[in-house]
Amino acid sequence: MGIWRYAMHSSKTCFKCGKRKPLNSFYAHHAMADGHVNKCKECNKVDVRENRKKKVKYYRAYDSARAKLPERVRAAIAQTKLWRSEDRRREKCHNAVARALRNGVLKPEPCEKCYCNTVVAHHEDYDQPLKVRWLCQACHCQLHKKATF
Repeated sequence: MGIWRYAMHSSKTCFKCGKRKPLNSFYAHHAMADGHVNKCKECNKVDVRENRKKKVKYYRAYDSARAKLPERVRAAIAQTKLWRSEDRRREKCHNAVARALRNGVLKPEPCEKCYCNTVVAHHEDYDQPLKVRWLCQACHCQLHKKATF
């Protein structure tokens, strides 16, 4: 009877938010009776974000060690090659900014959104290599997420 009893259900209730949602709103988990975790994806994501904020030093060290694994290094190299091949102007702009910073032609400014001092250069136009916006990594990622979706 076991698994067949749950195969007919197409939804379940999240124990955290109490809402009834379709099964595809829950992560799959082989150890659960119905094959899905009892907490919905949205609640799970909130918990993960809060946990990472609470233990930021631990996760920074964990992420750093993980990035050094051989398969991750290979994947990063492959991604960089792909990034370079998609638009050669990007790499040229990146290098031009690096040279300008080294030679004192450009000086980094605080992030234009959150005023953080640890910034990266963002190019709106790759045909103007030294025309950049200064953004922290978080704001830079946010900008690119908005642009792609």
